[in-house]
Amino acid sequence: MMRQYLEIKSLHPDTLVFYRMGEFYELFYADAEKASRLLDITLTTRGQSAGKPIPMAGVPAHSVDQYLARLLRQREPVAICEQVGVPDKRKGPVDRKVVRIITPGTLTDENLLDERQENSIAAVFVNGSKCGLALLEVSSGRFYACDLPDTTELDNELERMAPAELLYPDDADPALYPQIKSISSCKVPAWYYDLNRASQRLCEVFGTHDLKAFGCSDYPTATSAAGALVQYVQDVHENALVHVDGMKIESYSNHVLLDASTRRNLEVEQSHGTGSDSLLHLFDRCATSMGSRQLRRWITRPIKDRNELNIRNDSVGELLGHRTVEIYESLRQVGDLERILSRVAIGSARPFDLVRLRQGYRALPKLVDRLKNYNSDRLKQIASIAGPEPEILGLLDRAIDDEPPAQLRDGGVIRTGFDSELDEFRELQSSSTARLLEFEQKEQENSAIRGLKVKFNRVHGYYIEIPRSQSDDAPAHYHRKQTLKNVERYSTDELKSFEDRLLSAKEKGLARERLLYERVLTQLQPAISRLQRGAQSLAELDVLDTFARRAEELRLCRPRLTSEPVLQIKAGRHPVVEHSQGEPFIANDLDLDSHNRMLMITGPNMGGKSTYMRQTALIVLLAHTGSFVPADEATIGPVGQIFTRIGASDDLAGGRSTFMVEMTEMAYILRNASRDSLVLVDEIGRGTSTFDGLALAWSCALDLADRVQSFSLFSTHYFELTSLPESSPSMGNVHLDAIEHDGEVIFLYEVKPGPANQSYGLQVARLAGIPESILADAKDRLSDLEQGHLQDIAKSTDQLTIFPDPEKDSLRRLREYLAGVDPESISPRDALDRLYELRQLLELTDSGA
Repeated sequence: MMRQYLEIKSLHPDTLVFYRMGEFYELFYADAEKASRLLDITLTTRGQSAGKPIPMAGVPAHSVDQYLARLLRQREPVAICEQVGVPDKRKGPVDRKVVRIITPGTLTDENLLDERQENSIAAVFVNGSKCGLALLEVSSGRFYACDLPDTTELDNELERMAPAELLYPDDADPALYPQIKSISSCKVPAWYYDLNRASQRLCEVFGTHDLKAFGCSDYPTATSAAGALVQYVQDVHENALVHVDGMKIESYSNHVLLDASTRRNLEVEQSHGTGSDSLLHLFDRCATSMGSRQLRRWITRPIKDRNELNIRNDSVGELLGHRTVEIYESLRQVGDLERILSRVAIGSARPFDLVRLRQGYRALPKLVDRLKNYNSDRLKQIASIAGPEPEILGLLDRAIDDEPPAQLRDGGVIRTGFDSELDEFRELQSSSTARLLEFEQKEQENSAIRGLKVKFNRVHGYYIEIPRSQSDDAPAHYHRKQTLKNVERYSTDELKSFEDRLLSAKEKGLARERLLYERVLTQLQPAISRLQRGAQSLAELDVLDTFARRAEELRLCRPRLTSEPVLQIKAGRHPVVEHSQGEPFIANDLDLDSHNRMLMITGPNMGGKSTYMRQTALIVLLAHTGSFVPADEATIGPVGQIFTRIGASDDLAGGRSTFMVEMTEMAYILRNASRDSLVLVDEIGRGTSTFDGLALAWSCALDLADRVQSFSLFSTHYFELTSLPESSPSMGNVHLDAIEHDGEVIFLYEVKPGPANQSYGLQVARLAGIPESILADAKDRLSDLEQGHLQDIAKSTDQLTIFPDPEKDSLRRLREYLAGVDPESISPRDALDRLYELRQLLELTDSGA
């Protein structure tokens, strides 16, 4: 047996091998030691090798999923080695082989997946200036690829997709390829990326002569990445791609781009605050898991195609105008068809999967009938693609029992009446109980032992049990099997013959049931592609219905999408903030167009500047998903990318200060933003000296307004910047209003024209809990600063001036000169001379002498 194990292990040296032995999966040698450490399971030994005990550890087969999940969370791939032969009396171990390799990115088992999160695998390829990216979700069959212009955008796309596993060529230059710590990476042979080999593999998977139908000819780098991805997935699971019949090439330019920093700052997927929602969490009220995954795709990858967006808006508007819970309730019955159909395709579907599949197709007729009442082109299209499947439903109704067991090996999955041969085996098994009772009664009468019982266990099979006190009366033809403290156990030739017949019927029945189950899965195979398209259309319906319900619940309006350069919002709101706070949200307007492209926003801390900026970006983002938006009215022109420079944080691991992070993000914006970008800049320049920060903020704002000419919202506490609109006509000033009452600041959260006249910093500090003594001292110093009494402040501190102040030096010299002049005794001639001397002194001062 160990020889067999070592042969199998030699084929998977870097993977934990789960070696099936009866009811356990065992691990040996270094695998056992590693698994014991990672899973906190007992490490034992089995036999010896080279005079040393062989380390061994194991996990029960019935609970293996929980151990696999723990290993995958630690990025450990696992090779599952099953018994494929039938145990018999011949010598040697039963045949075994690795039936699948489980890696983080190729999961399909329901118990190992987060139902509302995509679990995908990606491959990247950098070839000169081009970057290719391919992404496959094995659990749903979604497969797409794209070319990206540079490694920065490749990083952004990988951050957005968050694949569970990432493939690189083994000769990759680390300086060119992204290194993302949160993603499990794997190097594959560089020849996997050869374009000719990659194209051939893709044709084999899709069953086509060439790739023209998929538009791959203009995207060679993406095609190479896709081919490498396919090769790897086939290596780890030969049947994993049977449901993948095509690939979508996506154009980078068709989407509104959001880099990783922007998604973080806008809290698109994850919230930074305790107890608050992200945008995705706020909108996700989908009836199905596949709908939730589709919603995430739409929100994290908004599109620019106004025609498609208007089609989605039409559907949402009609669903909103004819609200009904029937669509939602029907979709709940449909469930996660995408992943169930994938498991059916690769042959790993469990009995309960087929029960839910049947339940989903039972709900379809009513759902499709409901959709036929709508006029929207998209809703009609969904109704036709996801139409009823009477043949599929009929097969599942005939073949699968109403309440099958969780595992096929337990029997009872195939419905009685579906197969006459299986029914015969079951009849023999069901009649065995009555036969055993007859046998027990007969033996009691023949032996005169009333305490005699016929019982069964997995170790000894069927046996006759007699109390020890009556064991002397056991008939002579009884064969003793086991002696316990209070009972004796026996067998007879008749009981043994009955057991053999019964167990044979049970084994044959289970074998027959397994064969019939596989036939059912095989009969479903030809329809998988059609059924998957139907499932994907139902996922889209789920998102559209969710948009309609959230539009009603959150008071959203349909945006007007136009080709004109305009961004006009009436009574816009931040959807997450409004939903989370108990008091009414103060809505505000925004008006940008071809002439007014930038707003300089001032106002107190906590006054609502960041919220106003973020709500603008979220309204634009939602408008490009097909959702309605949180405003009374919204007119939105072309937007190709959303940039944000918001918040303050350092990067200690990367050795970057808060100011360095701020400058890096600002540099990225200035180098990549264009006229059709939306840019949010929040208080840039805070991480350095006042004058440095002011100078940088001034220059960055001017560059955005004059050269880039993007739609920009620029908030600041540098009041000097409010003079910029005087020299740059495309800029305007607005402020968030607040008033002071009895020393307390009251935030009005209203956007008003013009700059703010006060920052209310001390009042905000009081709200934060700064002691009153410190606030009083700060107020005095603020008064001195505002009146220019810098000398008094310097005297009250122990700080020394490192560099001499030229103006102070000039004043000192002037004071010393005038101190030597007596105005009472000086003659007119001397006074005139003194004036010339003062002028000469002034000229020397101006020249720096």
